[in-house]
Amino acid sequence: IETNTFSANREKLSKFGLESEVEAINRAGVSIARKAVGEDAYVVGAIGAIGGVRRNRPPSRIKKDYTQQIYALLDSGVDGLMLETFFDLEEMLLALEIAKKQSNLPVICQFAIDEIGRTQDGYSITDAFQSLVSHGADIVGFNCRSGPNGILRLMEKMDPLESVPYSVFPNAGMPDYVEGKFTYTATPQYFAENALRFADLGARLIGGCCGTTPEHIAAIAKAIHQYKPNPQRFIEETTEQAVHEAASVFINPVQALQEPVDVPNEPNLLELVKGRHTIIVELDPPRDLNISKFMLGCEALKNAGADAVTMADNSLAVTRMSNVALGYLAKQQFGIRPLLHLACRDRNLIGIQSHLMGLHALGMNHVLAITGDPVSNGDLPTASSVFDLTSTEVIRMIKQLNQGIAFSGKPLKEKANFIIGGALPNFKHIEKGVQRLEKKISAGADYIMTQLVYDHKQIEKLYECTRHLQVPVFVGIMPLTNGRNAEFLHNEAPGIQIPEDVRRRMANLTGEEGRQAGLEIARELIDTTMKYFHGIYLATPFLNYELTVELTQYVREKSN
Repeated sequence: IETNTFSANREKLSKFGLESEVEAINRAGVSIARKAVGEDAYVVGAIGAIGGVRRNRPPSRIKKDYTQQIYALLDSGVDGLMLETFFDLEEMLLALEIAKKQSNLPVICQFAIDEIGRTQDGYSITDAFQSLVSHGADIVGFNCRSGPNGILRLMEKMDPLESVPYSVFPNAGMPDYVEGKFTYTATPQYFAENALRFADLGARLIGGCCGTTPEHIAAIAKAIHQYKPNPQRFIEETTEQAVHEAASVFINPVQALQEPVDVPNEPNLLELVKGRHTIIVELDPPRDLNISKFMLGCEALKNAGADAVTMADNSLAVTRMSNVALGYLAKQQFGIRPLLHLACRDRNLIGIQSHLMGLHALGMNHVLAITGDPVSNGDLPTASSVFDLTSTEVIRMIKQLNQGIAFSGKPLKEKANFIIGGALPNFKHIEKGVQRLEKKISAGADYIMTQLVYDHKQIEKLYECTRHLQVPVFVGIMPLTNGRNAEFLHNEAPGIQIPEDVRRRMANLTGEEGRQAGLEIARELIDTTMKYFHGIYLATPFLNYELTVELTQYVREKSN
């Protein structure tokens, strides 16, 4: 069991006026843990990162803070130390050096990184682990930032270390904010199944981080109680995707600017959806500087008949290429309509208005106002969240721009013409969700885009709950790619619920068999959606645009 001392260092406690209580708080944490478990469990002193990605603390100050905390934990009689939720190798090495100088007790070193597999100071996870081992780490591994699926994907790309075991402490999925509380959806059974996968990939210390409960830990313990190592690795089919990406033809963005497509005055989405089924397809902007596959997807979707490509604004708080730049390139080169998400998380009032004024100048007038995922989920978890406005307030302010009035109340010399959407992020409490939609519509929302849905009954209920609304609703559908993808979405993705019969159909399917089953399920959902709604919102999994191209063509054929 860990002590509850993750942030009990001078730097973190000073924010609460408790910097003089560092030793007392750490000693109390050890005492509480020891009393809770008695003599039948180890008590490990938890130590969290201090500097983080900003690196605005001098190493001498960080070293002094670690020395103070580590001394207090060791002097209180812990059985070992856990350095957890670290982002930088250099800071981890600094803390590890102090721990090893003060004691010979075991030290567990855990990073909180995403599946790209690099620390935020630029080291590959393999190099980072090897460096830690050479400096005396007894166990290395991962915790936080991700549910089981993200850590599994990362471990599948790695070879197990021969000298030390791995530790794995995932979150219970990504948090969802419902009724004033953060909730997690990963079930104990899901944790138990993934515990066996972690064990087969070399993990020998398995637990849980944010959102896990005693039931999750009990399920893990039961699953591995009679575990026998299985040499078979649980490897996701990534080769085909990697080959496809490597073979992609690079599209020069400068060429796109030099040879724009002549786009006539087309009706907006609101005008289209009044008369026929209208298709919005989401493509995630890339996390790197190569836009070739994204641009190929835009072209293919335009040719298939998509009415708009919608682009997220650093979804899941993960840094991606600007959707403004990509939207403009796609519009200029292929004549496809961009629909850009606008998150409240990253910009203050000045930045939001400036951003929107730029969109107006570029002729991109379809936007979706969203709150934005917590930065703690993303690749820069120590970044600041802004939230000057709520998504409803953003909608109201954009409507003000359409009247030619700035956020400050000053005239803008001309009027904008934004078509602004609102989101329905969760089907779990749909009645309350619709009440929030009514507020967004009162603020000026012109259309609604929903969370992904996999349940025919939910689609029917959505219709009954929204039929009184005077704006079109675009229903979110994303094809599943394999059985593990279905379990990940059900257990870890906020707001998504996948019925048991759908998960049963996808169970253990991989490769082309999994993709075809996912497409068939998506077509069935489209059939139901088209009975009740004109708006279809297709999400592209892992930038595999071939899947949403096929579904776009299906909608077009079915609606003709």
